[in-house]
Amino acid sequence: MNLLKKHYLIIFLLALAVCSTVNAQEAYKPTWESLDSRPIPDWFQDAKFGVFIHWGPYSVPAWSPKGTYSEWYQYWLQSKSLFGNGKFKGDEIVNFHNKTYGEDFSYYDFGEMFKADLFNPNDWAELFEKAGAKYIVLTSKHHDGFTLWPNKQANDRGFAWNSMEVGAKRDLVGELSEAVKKTDVKMGLYYSLYEWYHPWWQKDKERFVDEHFIPQVKDLVTKYSPDILWADGEWDMEDEKWKSKAFLAWLFNESNVKESIVVNDRWGKGIRKHHGGYFTTEYEAATPEFNKPWEECRGMGFSFGYNRNEDAQDYNSPKALVLTLVNIVSTGGNLLLDIGPDARGRIPVIMQERLLQIGSWLETNGEAIYGTRPWNNSFQWSLEGEKNYIPKQHYLGGDVILKQTIDPEPGYAVKELFFTQNDKAYYAILPKWNEEVVIRNFKASEQAKISLLATGEVLNGKQAGEDFIIELPSYQPNKMKATDVYAYAIKITKK
Repeated sequence: MNLLKKHYLIIFLLALAVCSTVNAQEAYKPTWESLDSRPIPDWFQDAKFGVFIHWGPYSVPAWSPKGTYSEWYQYWLQSKSLFGNGKFKGDEIVNFHNKTYGEDFSYYDFGEMFKADLFNPNDWAELFEKAGAKYIVLTSKHHDGFTLWPNKQANDRGFAWNSMEVGAKRDLVGELSEAVKKTDVKMGLYYSLYEWYHPWWQKDKERFVDEHFIPQVKDLVTKYSPDILWADGEWDMEDEKWKSKAFLAWLFNESNVKESIVVNDRWGKGIRKHHGGYFTTEYEAATPEFNKPWEECRGMGFSFGYNRNEDAQDYNSPKALVLTLVNIVSTGGNLLLDIGPDARGRIPVIMQERLLQIGSWLETNGEAIYGTRPWNNSFQWSLEGEKNYIPKQHYLGGDVILKQTIDPEPGYAVKELFFTQNDKAYYAILPKWNEEVVIRNFKASEQAKISLLATGEVLNGKQAGEDFIIELPSYQPNKMKATDVYAYAIKITKK
């Protein structure tokens, strides 16, 4: 080998060593300090609105007492217990089940009845787009262990327990992923770490983790390349026993989605709201102050899975849902709003209607929501009254935001305005119409242009000491779409 070739070889080997060193330094270690340092992609913070989908064998009975989760049907049935909003004896599901299906009818018999024969993934994807959702999260496997994709670990309890072999005879995760990925909507997958009645989970948790959980979730990620992996069912064991840090290191360093995947914070007992990706809340009404992006998940009623026992009055109004979205976005969070399809794959009409109503409002006012960040103050309380009305109940419903805005309890203040901003403008969002809007402790630019998003009308504003006052025209709902009246967004340009 001549001298010149040796020279190039040395340079090549040095470059390779440098690259290897850089890659080694960049690899995420299986420690929370390292894993928590991984940034959340901007698209997630910009998205603001997503759709949660709870769908599985529990969608067959689709029943639980009001104020409880119907997707927990198997647990309620076999444990003879119940919790949620209200007082329960614990035998409500057992009595319903025995009367409807018989004492000898097992929960596992619902698998064959979960046909999904009316499921049209393209129709679902179109609905999510019209709803203004920027991402969805489908329950690939809930706590009952039934997988919506073909997976061999799903059958290690001794019988087939997945949608390709039982009931639907379809790869439901695959079909919906393919349809959604044809749109601009991001595709997320929910995955429950634990399973209530898996024999290994009950008798040999280490084996369950090593031979069931880890290979199963890796199979899910590898097959479908989700944009989000939404973990749940983590609360019974510490993260060391789940080996979740090692799994996340694999996910961020070696998986096929290592550069793009977004994860939440449900990776072990006590980890939620402390470590992982973005933080999650569930049926909460307080406005948290997190140092990470966060997301509130909730149903349109109280149940995540479809609950035939819920009536029209149990569903949140479109105004309540829009104000819930606005409230969450003003504090820097996302809303993951749940729907529960039925066992045949149809999304209940009232759920479709709510999604379309939200989408219509976002079509007009989306620039005050998407891609925004909070102001210094997320909202403005009225000057008199006790703040932050929150009732004492397990799951806080959409009526709470109405009590905090347009229908206060005696002696309570209300949120008069919500605030968001982007690089070009500030937005003040009104829960109810007011011909004079006073933004306290705010000074607009002298060149600021002010407009009402619902109509495009130019508005007048003036400085009054520390406050900025905006005049709205007389209320003329005929100038707006029916959905625009859920909340009114005022745009104030920064220049």
